[in-house]
Amino acid sequence: MRALLLLSLLAIAMNTHAQSAAAPANPPQDAAQPKTALVIHGGAGYVARASLSAEDEAAARADLERALEAGHSILAAGGTALDAVQAAVVVLEESPRFNAGKGAVFNAQGGHELDASIMEGHTRRAGAVAGVTTVRSPITLARTVMEHSPHVMLAGDGAEAFADSRPEIERVPNDWFDTDRRRRALEQAQRQAAVGEAPQGQYIGTVGAVALDRHGHIAAATSTGGMTNKKWGRIGDSPVIGAGTWADERCGVSGTGWGEFYIRNAVAHDICARVAYRGDALAEAAEEVVNRVVTAAGGDGGAIALDVDGNIAMPFNSGTMYRAWVRPDGSRGVAIFED
Repeated sequence: MRALLLLSLLAIAMNTHAQSAAAPANPPQDAAQPKTALVIHGGAGYVARASLSAEDEAAARADLERALEAGHSILAAGGTALDAVQAAVVVLEESPRFNAGKGAVFNAQGGHELDASIMEGHTRRAGAVAGVTTVRSPITLARTVMEHSPHVMLAGDGAEAFADSRPEIERVPNDWFDTDRRRRALEQAQRQAAVGEAPQGQYIGTVGAVALDRHGHIAAATSTGGMTNKKWGRIGDSPVIGAGTWADERCGVSGTGWGEFYIRNAVAHDICARVAYRGDALAEAAEEVVNRVVTAAGGDGGAIALDVDGNIAMPFNSGTMYRAWVRPDGSRGVAIFED
């Protein structure tokens, strides 16, 4: 009897081992379980692999990991997608390695003008700020506009005046955003402009995040310092709902690239509209808009996108895009270059 029992247990163990060996390395999450996912970016642009030192690459990857964990920890604890994208973007705004917040590029006058937007998909609430100069976290102010004003977008002096009315908004002098790296980029851009050379490296991306929470809700957020050597109060796509940021019940997008082309083609909304109206798969929609529509118009850049099933897309055509993600099955990654 004991021998039969041992044989039965051995057979069960062998069968279990065979099933385990045949199973995929990352099995799909049980459909009955709530899904969460997060994807972030630190901007698209061209960074020659040889020009990025091992130390700088490691530091950028570490900052992306910190931002990813800031958002993911909120989702894992049952928090909202809105809280998750804000938390992730704040970390990137605080890093001098990305074109937002502390690492923002200089405008033509040697100062900084910052833009940001945030959107909650299932309610279609949205908030945005443009051309702010003393707000440490533009994404936090954008959310405050959404939640504590009757408006969607505030700009310039008006946005600063609204910030004055909100004690939770931290203010800093404009030179707090200065970094030596961005100063050198401004000087290079101005030298090129003085001799009539085509500008290089002016469009160096933004930061952003898109999240799916366990309630099935999606939110997206984007923040930027804009374009190196920009004039006349130029504003790109990042604070424009539907161009640089979009979220609805099915899909969310944060864009990064040459803002004028993202505005003209309503890139963020177009990706999600293809999912909603044509039934395109997320990857197909994002690929078509970023790598065909934008490039055909003369622009370049990338985007991160996430749908209600937890699918993630990260197309770009600029050579590099700083990015990181956590999928519904818990698998995660960080990448900079195409490979």
